[in-house]
Amino acid sequence: MEDNRSKISLYTNTQRKISTVLYILVIIAALVTIGGAIYTIADLIMATGKMALFQTLNFGYQMAIIGGLLAGLFFLLIFFYGLYKKGSTLILNNIFKKRIYNDKYKGRLTVKLAAGALMFSIFAIIIGIMFAVFWDLTMRPAGGEGTLATAFESFSQGQIVLTIGIGLFILIGLIFALNYMWYNGYYMILKMITDLED
Repeated sequence: MEDNRSKISLYTNTQRKISTVLYILVIIAALVTIGGAIYTIADLIMATGKMALFQTLNFGYQMAIIGGLLAGLFFLLIFFYGLYKKGSTLILNNIFKKRIYNDKYKGRLTVKLAAGALMFSIFAIIIGIMFAVFWDLTMRPAGGEGTLATAFESFSQGQIVLTIGIGLFILIGLIFALNYMWYNGYYMILKMITDLED
């Protein structure tokens, strides 16, 4: 416990807040994905008429079903709350690594400018590709087959929720990757320069 606290104290308040936000996003994506998977299974068992069937049940069955759903939700929330410290510490340790190249390049402005410009260019490429893919998926191209929205028309409600959950996980993965690059890419470039100079 003391070791974890000393490790966490090495990070800034902003870095700790970012790790907390990322952990909360992981929890939301997990809850949506699990809910979507359960909903998809329910769709496979009974494609339509679930709500009508629920309304025909007596109050005792309705209360038991709602209680079961709430029990599952609260169990997951307690589980994720219990993992909060470990999860946020894991994010901190993997995204915000110690930087050891600051002192060596303190007075070398040209090296820092070159590394910063390269990082900016890499970010422009990644964000440009992400925007292009999103545009192709959401806007109908001239003479194209359709968009993501038209593909959803053949999905059941459970499959839509499950797809949204998986999409959230992909988005969080991209946020992790971009965040890692933002905080560590600059120093990785400086390390590469050091290796080349040595």
